[in-house]
Amino acid sequence: MLSRGTANSGSGGLLAETYDLIVIGSGPAGRRAAIQAAKFGERVLVVERGRRVGGVSVHTGTIPSKTLRETALNLSGWRERGFYGRSYRVKQDLSADDLRARLEMTLGHEVEVLEHQFARNQVTTLRGVAKFTGPETFEVTGEEGETFTFTAPRFVLAVGTVPFRPDYVPFDGVSVFDSDEILDLKRLPRSLCVIGAGVIGVEYATIFSALDVHVTLVEPRETMLDFIDRELIEDFKHQLRDRGMVLRFGRKVDAITTSPKGCEVKMEDGRTIRSEIILFAAGRMGATAPLNLEACGLDCDHRGRLGVDPQTFQTAVPHIYAAGDVIGFPSLASTSMKQGRIAVCHALNRKAHDPPEFFPYGIYSVPEMSTIGMTEEEARAANISYECGIARFRETSRGHIMGISSGVLKMLFSLETRRLLGCHIVGEGATELIHIGQAVINLQGTLDYFVENTFNYPTLAEAYKIAALDAWNRMPVT
Repeated sequence: MLSRGTANSGSGGLLAETYDLIVIGSGPAGRRAAIQAAKFGERVLVVERGRRVGGVSVHTGTIPSKTLRETALNLSGWRERGFYGRSYRVKQDLSADDLRARLEMTLGHEVEVLEHQFARNQVTTLRGVAKFTGPETFEVTGEEGETFTFTAPRFVLAVGTVPFRPDYVPFDGVSVFDSDEILDLKRLPRSLCVIGAGVIGVEYATIFSALDVHVTLVEPRETMLDFIDRELIEDFKHQLRDRGMVLRFGRKVDAITTSPKGCEVKMEDGRTIRSEIILFAAGRMGATAPLNLEACGLDCDHRGRLGVDPQTFQTAVPHIYAAGDVIGFPSLASTSMKQGRIAVCHALNRKAHDPPEFFPYGIYSVPEMSTIGMTEEEARAANISYECGIARFRETSRGHIMGISSGVLKMLFSLETRRLLGCHIVGEGATELIHIGQAVINLQGTLDYFVENTFNYPTLAEAYKIAALDAWNRMPVT
């Protein structure tokens, strides 16, 4: 249960009771906060309530879902179907065990790397459930009921989130799952109903669809993923429908029932959706309930999230900071790491570089989506004069080589300054390709960069030049 670096060992090898910084949670935010503080020479303790370090990101969130996606695409032969037809398979009769084998290998490697990082930087780790007993004290209850008491002048809360589980949903881990439980699926179903068209719901819905599971996606709102450019969402929805997914938007779920024959989702409009299993993925809640926040003078909102200063990540209690998914949007592993580092730098009065104004958002659906900067809707709302350029992956030679028939890259340029305002991609490799747009936006580059520069041929990155020329053809002559 206990792991410690030599710098954090007390006399006789006992766990020290006082630390310079205590981090609760070992996900991306907690990991980066702890290691940064240790590099500053501070004595750091990380408390993790899970079986192994890594938090939600490693065990039930970012890494598992992306590993599941990659395994599904590889074993199903999804990427080759453009050449060999929809019936093509790399492995016939895929099973849940096939998916789980690669998942376990990946997670084991991730945990090993993280444990090595903590050991190398002499960060002490302790497994157990932490709760505050005062503003600067808290206790940890271990697996066997033993308790440890600690004090520290500074805390970073990086406890992450847990699935939202409303009372009307009959979760049983057999036919009705939340987004954590779905990873323990014993067999692949023939049909699946996903409730919630947020990032998590969309990712799992499209992954299972790629495995030839019949998927129905339910969302009470009329729209999905509102932070993404509408034109790309419409293209994305067209791709989903084209491969047989059913989208039920604009209606709320009235009731969910299960029986040996399967599951039924009754909608408020009277329609019934039948499926073998249900995945409820309508949001997550901050995992703050066990912390006894009242004892340290903090409170949280109705979803368990903590309020912080967006520049320093300091809570209402000055010596307590919070970072990662527990503070809400954008809830990305990449931004959580940055938040953890900035929080520690501020807590220790060290200089931290302000993050760039724009960061990429990646959705690991099938196909991928990634976006940075302004959408067309945001540009209109801000009364910015702009022009768009669009490229389709099938217009590139690399797209033909790869057998890609879909995929769109869209860029927005200011008519006044010619600067790149936003970049939005849906299609194969979107989360990798977006970084070219990210660099140009944050370096305040213009349309001319894409027009004047040479891109490797053949690559999907050529789509940047195609989209730029598409915009250039409609831009005013200068």
